[in-house]
Amino acid sequence: MTIGITDVTGLILAGGRATRMGGVDKGLQQLNGEPLVTHVLQRLRPQVSSIMINANRHLDTYRAFGVPVYGDELQGFAGPLAGIHAGLAQCRTPYMVTAPCDSPRLPADLVAHLSAALTQGDSDVAVAATGHGAALQRHPVFMLVKTTLLPVLASWLADGGRKVDDWLSSLRCAEAIFNDETAFENINTTEHLGDMARRLR
Repeated sequence: MTIGITDVTGLILAGGRATRMGGVDKGLQQLNGEPLVTHVLQRLRPQVSSIMINANRHLDTYRAFGVPVYGDELQGFAGPLAGIHAGLAQCRTPYMVTAPCDSPRLPADLVAHLSAALTQGDSDVAVAATGHGAALQRHPVFMLVKTTLLPVLASWLADGGRKVDDWLSSLRCAEAIFNDETAFENINTTEHLGDMARRLR
């Protein structure tokens, strides 16, 4: 089985509190003249049939980027799984790929690589990873997930589950190994944002 672009919807996760950046809306912070979310949109758009944004603040500002925006159904900033749940509830394709709003260098072959790993392993979900052996590092908010997992995730959240890694451990999860670790670098502080801007100029 081959997963094509028309089978995949993209979801950009922009619903967090960004506590390490003083509580700003991270996706709207400027990186070399463009909001962070714009950089992610530009990287992800060619890889999917359509894109959504999960946000819990400034929804009208995010809608101005020309894509649908959905907030968490769970209250109180319940973490990435709540955003993934919100996206799956709106997804109309068999698969959904997720990426955070603060990783402006995500791979141009993210979806293709995740799709290959998912189909080869006959898995429910595939996550990005870098390194090998003891140095293997998962990047779990970069995932390709079957839309049919919506009720499974809803039940997990209803039972109080919040950690992405714990949920993935309950599923058939494949790992897609990427060689470029810098592609998954996420921006957590104002200083890091400035450093990234200098490096991308």
